[in-house]
Amino acid sequence: MKNAACGLGPFRPDLVETYWRWEQDPALLVGYGRQAPESPEARVEGMAHQLKGQNLRFTVYDLGGADPVPVGVATLLPDHQVRTAEYVVMIAPEARGRGLGSAATRLVLDYAFHVVNARMVWLKVLSPNVSAVRAYEKAGFRVAGTLREAGYWLGEVCDETIMDVLVRDFGGPSVLRALVEPGRTEGAR
Repeated sequence: MKNAACGLGPFRPDLVETYWRWEQDPALLVGYGRQAPESPEARVEGMAHQLKGQNLRFTVYDLGGADPVPVGVATLLPDHQVRTAEYVVMIAPEARGRGLGSAATRLVLDYAFHVVNARMVWLKVLSPNVSAVRAYEKAGFRVAGTLREAGYWLGEVCDETIMDVLVRDFGGPSVLRALVEPGRTEGAR
């Protein structure tokens, strides 16, 4: 049975070594289309830059046990002028396959639509990464197009799939709405 109990918290400098370890996972390197791992020193430097930036970064937590356990990072890269945001997520190898990626994505979309006031969130995923495409679809994303031969998968040229979700497509319960307006029915505007 899949455990999809997850939460979001702040991006944490004290977890930089953990984030770095996840980012060196071969499946993640292939999924992002990166050709080379990053040094721990470069990751620490990158973390300092990321903490000063305008992007919204969250640590993803597995809430299925007695204590919250960090299992990933989710990022929104907003474009406030046009009220859209790009989405990027990374789930630790040991946490994959339990529905945490889809659950975290739904929480970030909730935040994007109800706090950031984005009207659309989009992402790019290497087309052969079928499990990621399924997880994004489960969270509400739809295929919007293809960038032909835009990436590499296991040493071979591949397409990138562009996916998006509009605020009107974001259905189901809103965690934020329930916190701000307890008792209000989901369909009420």
